[in-house]
Formats: sequence, structure tokens, C-alpha cells
Amino acid sequence: MEAESARVPRLLPWTGPEGNSCSLITDDHGGPVSRLADATESIQLGMGTQLLAHARDMLPDTPQGELRFLAERLTEALHDVLRVAESRGLRLHRLN
Repeated sequence: MEAESARVPRLLPWTGPEGNSCSLITDDHGGPVSRLADATESIQLGMGTQLLAHARDMLPDTPQGELRFLAERLTEALHDVLRVAESRGLRLHRLN
């Protein structure tokens, strides 16, 4: 029974087809889905970093249409980064 209570869901860095949160329940932190989630989080954070650098470079002289496109991409990146932060925060909280 104690092993069952130790299994705490991990919030995954993607959503299901209908936009619902996905979670992983496992006691194997090095399993294939955990590794895929770690890799996805790393990619999402890297893309957010690159997008932010691009935004800083282009904002001073950018036409409105391009600003809208940039704002949409920044919104997507921020959503991903906040999801990663939430997932990691939940895992850190459980360790304490």
C-alpha cells in the first residue's frame, strides 16, 4: 500500500487532443516517457530562450504584422515555459 501512495503524477509538457493536461504516474524516473518529457521540456525552454532573443533584436524596428506573429509565438513559448515550471515545481514540492 505504501508504494502506491508514493506514486505521484508528473505533469507532462504536452496536452491531450482536447487540450487537457497529461500526467504520468510511475515510480521509474528514468523510464521512456519520463525521458521524452525531460527532452521535450528542454526543447521548449530552448525555443523560448531563442524566441526571446529574437524578439529583443526585432522589436525596435518591426512592422505591426510581424509584431502580431511575434506576440503569438511568444505567447505559445510562455505557455510552454509556465507548464514546465509548474511541473518542476510540483516535483520539487513533493521531494520536501
